Amino acid sequence: MPVSLDEVQSVAPDLVDLFTSARVSLEKSGLSGERAAVYLVLDRSGSMRRYYKDGTVQHLGEQVLALSANLDDDGIVPVVFFDLVAHPAVEMGLNDYQGRIGVEHDRLGFMGTTNYAAAMQAVIDHYLASAPAAPAFVVFQTDGSPDSRRAAEKILCGASTLPIFWQFVGFGTDEFKFLRKLDELPVPKKRAVDNAGFFEAGPEPLSIADGDLYRKLMAEFPAWLGAARAAGIVTP
Repeated sequence: MPVSLDEVQSVAPDLVDLFTSARVSLEKSGLSGERAAVYLVLDRSGSMRRYYKDGTVQHLGEQVLALSANLDDDGIVPVVFFDLVAHPAVEMGLNDYQGRIGVEHDRLGFMGTTNYAAAMQAVIDHYLASAPAAPAFVVFQTDGSPDSRRAAEKILCGASTLPIFWQFVGFGTDEFKFLRKLDELPVPKKRAVDNAGFFEAGPEPLSIADGDLYRKLMAEFPAWLGAARAAGIVTP
């Protein structure tokens, strides 16, 4: 069972509005009753510094946590920070979310480059090790292109046979040509199913209304669920 509104009101009252907004978006997307293990992947390249400093990344974490409370049953989001490497996943939950992103970001210290492939592999490994009954919905945030486009594309294509959907979110002013390419990789030539989506949050992601963010996050997930079930990747 997902987390109830009463539980959110009791444990994390500051998240009630986000929780409600996420629920409405799921209903409008035809996803009421669906379950997913929600992950958050966060870019720690040097150009991301201001988004950590001004609270933008923390807010995204809270938005994703509220979404997870509607889709998952434990109110916990595994968070993978990445730069030159992918750092071990840490958990953000309803009992421990306020300021959590900043604390973990500061703990990791040096901000490096943008290794998508390492971050994606870390999510895959964590998901397979935890073996949840539900598919995974991964919010993958970044503000630029990866260190190795070839490695990132290879992992995404290889993961198309797994019950994992990748929703890329672009912060900043980059043109995001590579992420647009990943979003449009052909099926079945490159992928078993279309397992990725992308939307551009722009230079000021905090200005996006919560309902709009959830609508964009959920834009391609329903189609993937249908295709993945038809292909036997996700069990009915």
